[in-house]
Amino acid sequence: MSSSSSVLAPPAAPGDPLTRIDTPALVLDLDAFEANVAALHAHAAARGVRVRAHGKAHRCPEIARRQVAAGAVGICCQKVGEAEGFAAAGIADILISNEIVDPAKLDRLAQLARRVRLAVCVDHPGAVAALARACTRADARVDVLIELDVGQGRCGASTIDEVVALARAVAASAPALRLRGLQAYHGGAQHLRAAQTRSQVIAAAARQAALARDTLRSAGLDCREVSGGGTGTFAYETASGVYTEIQPGSYALMDLDYRANEPDATAPAMRQAIGVMMSVMSVRAGHAVLDGGLKAVSVDSGSPALRLPGWRVRGVSDEHTVIEPDAAAGEASAPDGGGAGGPPVLRSAPAPKPGQRCVLDPGHCDPTVNLHDWVIACRGERVEAVWPVLPRGASR
Repeated sequence: MSSSSSVLAPPAAPGDPLTRIDTPALVLDLDAFEANVAALHAHAAARGVRVRAHGKAHRCPEIARRQVAAGAVGICCQKVGEAEGFAAAGIADILISNEIVDPAKLDRLAQLARRVRLAVCVDHPGAVAALARACTRADARVDVLIELDVGQGRCGASTIDEVVALARAVAASAPALRLRGLQAYHGGAQHLRAAQTRSQVIAAAARQAALARDTLRSAGLDCREVSGGGTGTFAYETASGVYTEIQPGSYALMDLDYRANEPDATAPAMRQAIGVMMSVMSVRAGHAVLDGGLKAVSVDSGSPALRLPGWRVRGVSDEHTVIEPDAAAGEASAPDGGGAGGPPVLRSAPAPKPGQRCVLDPGHCDPTVNLHDWVIACRGERVEAVWPVLPRGASR
């Protein structure tokens, strides 16, 4: 698969100081990233639950390799193209935690299953039949998780009878298909702000998953795995005694939306690891302008937060982010020695200068990463590595 990352040179090279990074650029604090991965993986291991890191958050093969090296059993992703890209990078155990129904995509999926351990979710008998046909043509075998709607109101079987019927259809499609278990992910619970509310919602999801699991087993159908959970709820899935595997993704990077959740005392704290570096391109009276905008940082979960004391984001457009003094942080005034028309500063913080690098924390890490071709991995004040992101065509 060709990579769009080859079109332009990366914005930095290993060994560069942060001030040499060509902006806008996606930067990763390696110390924070490594701490996040170690903390969550240790939490899950202590409770006997496997981690299957969600690759849709970062779409970066090197990050996936590091997650596997840190103990993840593999990764999950949402698209066949993503699975192909991760497999080409050496990831050998992949779950497509989504429904795939297009015949061409099913043929690609079946071919991929000849090279790696591959699983996919289903929620309709027609999809089971089509998947089985594709695998039979390719002489391949794919593991199947029946997706159960545990409250998301999106994909997934909604009744136990549907689950059993799907399981029987998968079992009847052997050896092309093999039933592995259940997909029981509640995406809507991830950003419920109150920890108690998240806990209660996941407890209900776990009861529903346990009923489906026990019903399958009583019917003589295999259900070795119950997979689900995310960055906002993993503490509850790992404590449930039902889930065998969790699928967090954003934990490795973090964003403002997850940071807005009330922390849970039983879960390790995650640090902000990803950011978008921009440069000050204009300083005007009352504001400054950065050289990146909507094409560099997602705003679907709100504006990014500026890591510049005393300043805040005022607005984001295609190629610009306007920042201004934060009235909540201090009183604005003219700079020392400056006259009328000079850019205001806060007495508690200096005004930015043209060319100065600033880092912004995204509201939502997944779509922000999707806007970039490279991850600039930094430690301290230096670039340590530069990693390609899967080409955006991999979203097919």
